[in-house]
Amino acid sequence: AASYRKGGSTMEKFIITINRQFGSMGRPIAKEMAEALNVEFYDRDLIEAAAKKMNMSLSIASDLEESARPNRFWRMCFPLGHDESRKQDELFQVEKKIILDLADAKSCIIVGRCSDSILKCSKHLLRIFIYAPYKERLKNCVERLKMDERTAKEMIRNVDRARDAYQVRYAGYLPGDFHHTDLLINSSFLGVEATAQYLTELVLKKYGSHHIEEV
Repeated sequence: AASYRKGGSTMEKFIITINRQFGSMGRPIAKEMAEALNVEFYDRDLIEAAAKKMNMSLSIASDLEESARPNRFWRMCFPLGHDESRKQDELFQVEKKIILDLADAKSCIIVGRCSDSILKCSKHLLRIFIYAPYKERLKNCVERLKMDERTAKEMIRNVDRARDAYQVRYAGYLPGDFHHTDLLINSSFLGVEATAQYLTELVLKKYGSHHIEEV
């Protein structure tokens, strides 16, 4: 197995997957963790890589990914599948292969896209779900993401709904289901920077060293 070493100390290979509620600042937390741990961080890179492999524009791939939600009436109308549905499934399979290859290669942090389910059989997997109270998420959207309040409320509702549906469709359970999650954390309890630091220290404590350098 790959390891990390500096000054005679080693760090085991690890894979961290992060699911998050919209506005909980899960992405910036994941990014700060990756920088502190000196590992790669994957999020939008995954859909970009999948779109390239499928010779598809990024905008079309993003639309397919975001609309990949279960709909009972729609499936009754198209019981044998629909072209859009097949494209969504194909896109997921391409992303799945990319995620498996990245996780096999080296330690990394992967945000969303059912990575917790895709990598469930991986050794040294840590699955994290980041959430926050609605009021705090709304505040983050307005103050940190510079949205107006109306847009922020719509985004919280719509993005959470889309992420839940995507996870249910391809993983069979909701994000944050404690049966499939190792750690659930309220980002408003410590704040973005301190939450990232806390999670980084947890990873270091579990997997090895405070000094990381790939060898």
